[in-house]
Amino acid sequence: MKRGFVLIPGPWMGAWVWEPVARRLRRHGHPAWPITLPGLATPDADVSDVGLQTHIDNVLQVLEDRDLCDVVVVGHSYSGIVAGQVADRASDRVAHTVFVEGFLPHHGKSMLHAFPERQRDEELRLIADNKGRWPAPDASVVADGQGLSPQQARWLASRFVGHPGRTIAEPAVLKHPLTRQRATYIVCSMEHFAGRVSADVSAMRAAPTWDFYTLETGHWPMISAPGQLARLLTRIVTRREPRVANGVRGLAGGPCGCQG
Repeated sequence: MKRGFVLIPGPWMGAWVWEPVARRLRRHGHPAWPITLPGLATPDADVSDVGLQTHIDNVLQVLEDRDLCDVVVVGHSYSGIVAGQVADRASDRVAHTVFVEGFLPHHGKSMLHAFPERQRDEELRLIADNKGRWPAPDASVVADGQGLSPQQARWLASRFVGHPGRTIAEPAVLKHPLTRQRATYIVCSMEHFAGRVSADVSAMRAAPTWDFYTLETGHWPMISAPGQLARLLTRIVTRREPRVANGVRGLAGGPCGCQG
């Protein structure tokens, strides 16, 4: 069986956003498991007890319950922080991590630490004013320069639910340096002015077990370019000669006793 993918949505979304990509991966023989994280199935559930660790534990439980091994964990946007910590804690089950325009986990820092202080304070105020949920953007913001048609933007925004606010405000916890992960970062070019990405992402270009790719689309590639994204994910896991550096093979899984 070909290598499988665990697909984690970004903020405000559920497993549904990954389905166009998951269908294409399965068509090429790759098992795919899109996940809806706790607190994101319905807009009216109490999310007061949903924190960052809740999301990490949920993905780890999926790996355990399905007895998955040698899989690729893919995180989009916010969920890069989740995917990176899952890989850190389950290196025996996760062969590779893919960050699709993803925030990176940094020990002791939350996702909001990537924002300027003034904006961080404003987002925290919005969460407090919205019963612990981080409000979703409207269709005009979603569509702005991101390669979506007006219809796609309206459809996407209509399905958003407020994101559990604690998850973006609580700090990441890493046992190992992020540079040691076997990882790929996918840059979506329309998201960046003149191709610039954040300093912490750029720093990973020097990590021997990290690769970088670019898609000519916006922040929501699973909607604007699902075929391109699926082909790229397939390419990442079917490279004939994964890069080897410091004795670490790019897509080699760790020791694992599971049957997945």
